[in-house]
Amino acid sequence: MTSLNRPARLNRTLLAVIGVLLLTSSSFAVAAHFGHLTFLDSDATLAPRIAEPPTWALWIAAATAIVLGLFILRWIAAQLTRRPKTHTWHLEQNPEQGSTELAANTATAPFVREVTAYPGVHHAHATLAGTRQNPTLAMVISTEQGGDLTTINHHLNTHGLPRLRQALDLDTLPFTVEYRFTTHAGIRAH
Repeated sequence: MTSLNRPARLNRTLLAVIGVLLLTSSSFAVAAHFGHLTFLDSDATLAPRIAEPPTWALWIAAATAIVLGLFILRWIAAQLTRRPKTHTWHLEQNPEQGSTELAANTATAPFVREVTAYPGVHHAHATLAGTRQNPTLAMVISTEQGGDLTTINHHLNTHGLPRLRQALDLDTLPFTVEYRFTTHAGIRAH
């Protein structure tokens, strides 16, 4: 039931690969500096003295750095704005007799309050995205370090989600849950 969407898995994999590369290269540099690598001379210069590179090479290096920097800024911005797009739902059986509009975050507010009251849950956030015909619920639940995810999932499946589906008059509601662990521990008073 607990799942991460594909971009989140890709981002975490990419971050792990970058982290391993940085850790490996920094370990290599420290080992070379202290002379632990026998095939490298710790007193040698990094590069032999050569002539200045041509001007066009400097411009290409600068352009590459700018493009790479913009790509990284775009990636960081995408991390900050990962919330799915919400809609205003139009609940109407007969348009001639009137219609009812419901903001998606209004529909999830009681659900979030209920989930936050579950044992071990420190904070919850839910985003109801899509249309009434094709809805999706994305949840982020912050739990205490000792929080029992099995119990939280049981409460979600037996209490919270059935009530939300009933309130929205939906037969099914696809959802994803992302758990985040907090450093806060202990019992909270409500």
